[in-house]
Amino acid sequence: MNLPPTKGHLLIAEPSIIGDVSFNRSVVLLADHNDNGAVGFIMNKPLEHKLSDFIPLLTCCELPIFNGGPVEQDNIYFIHTIPHLIHGSTEIASGIFWGGDFENVIELIKNNKIKKEEIQFFLGYSGWDTEQLNQELEEKSWVVVENNYKESILTKCCPTLWREKIIELGGDYLIWSNAPENPHYN
Repeated sequence: MNLPPTKGHLLIAEPSIIGDVSFNRSVVLLADHNDNGAVGFIMNKPLEHKLSDFIPLLTCCELPIFNGGPVEQDNIYFIHTIPHLIHGSTEIASGIFWGGDFENVIELIKNNKIKKEEIQFFLGYSGWDTEQLNQELEEKSWVVVENNYKESILTKCCPTLWREKIIELGGDYLIWSNAPENPHYN
């Protein structure tokens, strides 16, 4: 069931990751995976902040910001589905792109040229050194699955995504789909 980690795949946190504030019940989209390591973004942990909290020029719209991971949480990152509008982006997988000209993005948002479902912003990212992710996979901290949502993953960015993916895994995972986040509350 566990696929090899590849950019574009999803990392589903095993239910056994308890007490890890960043990764407990996380779904991470791998934006890159190579011999130097891996980079991804947590797709299901919205923050209370909006993009306009960080860029006051963007009071026109209240785009959410997600916790992308514990690395460089003082930087804003983004993934999107509109490379024809955002130049300089890198393809993650078919229809999903990472980064690009941020000044261009601000102008597009100010001019209402980007729809909420076409872009997702993150504070920080998730990163692993060369062998770190492989070690975590061997320790059964993650399940690697294909992103069957494709570019629609941006519309799935919500706190219930982990539960949905756990239900899809089925079998022994089903019991965890309704368990409280902190088992001590059970």
